[in-house]
Amino acid sequence: MRIQWWQDNYLGLNGKDLHNKFLRNNLTDVFNGKTTSKIPAVSFTQTATIELMKKSGSYWPESHSDPEKMALLAIEGNRTVGFEAVRIPYCLTVLSEATGCEVNMGTADRQPSVISHPAESTIEGIKVPHDLLERGRIPVVLESTAFLKEKVGEELPIIVGIEGPAVVASNLTGVRNYLVWSITSPDKLTELIRIATDACIEYANSLFNQGADIVVLADGVASPDLLPPSAFENIMVPEYRRFCRNVKGIKVMHMCGNANPILHPLAECGFNGISVEEKVKNLAGARAILGSGVKLIGNISAAGTLLLGSPDDVRSEVIRCLEEGIDVLAPGCGVAPHTSTENLRAIIWARDEYYLHMTR
Repeated sequence: MRIQWWQDNYLGLNGKDLHNKFLRNNLTDVFNGKTTSKIPAVSFTQTATIELMKKSGSYWPESHSDPEKMALLAIEGNRTVGFEAVRIPYCLTVLSEATGCEVNMGTADRQPSVISHPAESTIEGIKVPHDLLERGRIPVVLESTAFLKEKVGEELPIIVGIEGPAVVASNLTGVRNYLVWSITSPDKLTELIRIATDACIEYANSLFNQGADIVVLADGVASPDLLPPSAFENIMVPEYRRFCRNVKGIKVMHMCGNANPILHPLAECGFNGISVEEKVKNLAGARAILGSGVKLIGNISAAGTLLLGSPDDVRSEVIRCLEEGIDVLAPGCGVAPHTSTENLRAIIWARDEYYLHMTR
């Protein structure tokens, strides 16, 4: 198998040295419009696996609440896999918790989840707390970002993910109400989204102040799989534009599901990049919709290929992404905790093999 050849003859099996083989600043160069010798290979979504927890000694759920463990687990994604960036945290509950939701912290192989919805009956009294940055685990993520800046900031870009306003709103009110209100009470949902966007803006800017290079807004419940495109344009687009106007630094949107129907309005919101999953089948078409100013990120299947496939399956998807014009190579969604290190490394191997053959 070609992946096995690449592993045995080019990189060897010494995972701890893997990160030294790659160009570490590729990612920010892409967003700054510079020419790079290779498409960056990173993850804009959660990166932790059971194997990386064992290697780093930083396990869930403790690493969700401990700044140093959170950071060390992220660094292991570079040391062992070769990802050309570090990415924290590992769930989509941090901002929701700080705005009033209760959270179950999960287990070693299950992410934290929201278990209460303070706006389930009414949005009266829902507002951004005056001490937002001191609530819940926000201080943990801020401290972990600063720790990463000190330890690897000169070598690796730091990516921090936050819930988007639709995720925060749906967690505050419950997914059922969120969906029903989009049809029956759009004014109520719009107000809740506005409040959530205010929280996103404050949190994102604080992350940049702590040393983040890129903030990823993950807002999958705004995708056409759940929210009609007409509601998306009327409710979400104005708030995404406001977020992008008021947040400094490189901003990326991660959109789950089949994002094709909303790519055009997304491209006009002001994000520097759009991360998509495998349901976006035609990457060349998506690339054309976004235009040259917005980078296309993705879209190796996380739940299918990376979790259940072989390294050669990963290779096939990597080559497809590269040939169809992806700007940044990445898993299309959060990495499942039981994903093998071998499959994650295959992303890097296949990317480098592709460029090796191009130069021959």
